[in-house]
Amino acid sequence: MNMLGDRIRTLRKEKGLNQEQFSEALNKQFGLKTDRVMISKWETGFQTPIMNTIICMAKYFNVSIDYLNGNENFSKRSSTSSLPRPNITESYTTFPVIGEVAAGYDVPALEDWEGETVDIPDTYLKGRSRDEFFVLRVKGDSMFPTYQDGDKVLVLRQSTLNHSGQVGVVIYNDDCGTLKRVEYKMGEDWMRLVPINPSYPPIKIVDEELEHCKVLGIPKLLIREIEE
Repeated sequence: MNMLGDRIRTLRKEKGLNQEQFSEALNKQFGLKTDRVMISKWETGFQTPIMNTIICMAKYFNVSIDYLNGNENFSKRSSTSSLPRPNITESYTTFPVIGEVAAGYDVPALEDWEGETVDIPDTYLKGRSRDEFFVLRVKGDSMFPTYQDGDKVLVLRQSTLNHSGQVGVVIYNDDCGTLKRVEYKMGEDWMRLVPINPSYPPIKIVDEELEHCKVLGIPKLLIREIEE
């Protein structure tokens, strides 16, 4: 299923543009070098646009990147949101940042601690105890743009997912850790680890491979430091 291409085609037609007009609009507004043939390849799935182009198209259509990639439904298509004003708090819990969880594949899960910590306001724990959470550092860009290399993620410990398609921290092949959308179907012996970044393919875990795979938890808070 070519969700990205389908969304591009639908949004283009909503603006009343043919492929030639759409390519010209992208070139003029963002300085891209697209043409009608390239637009056609994106919409039919014969070629996937690079991430920078996807970001430009999301801005042009005023939708989120997740929506453009087919990961959100129509009700969440807007790229803007109403953010609540932050509450200032002095109550927080300090967590060690333990190792890395790869937003990619085939990277061993590290649980060593090099002394780095992060302070999490207790309001984000939602009344749960400190032992129900841990903090990991993201490595790689397969979950870009939602999760970026160097991000820290507060993870709620749980051995199952709440529903298919939820993002989870997963260990597979006994020692490889990854952060992915996890798809599955109850009663069937398979699991798919799906990146947000369309440049990366999903990986399917089947049959006895599942015996070497386990869910560690689900991300509840993203911590990102902005470099000046």
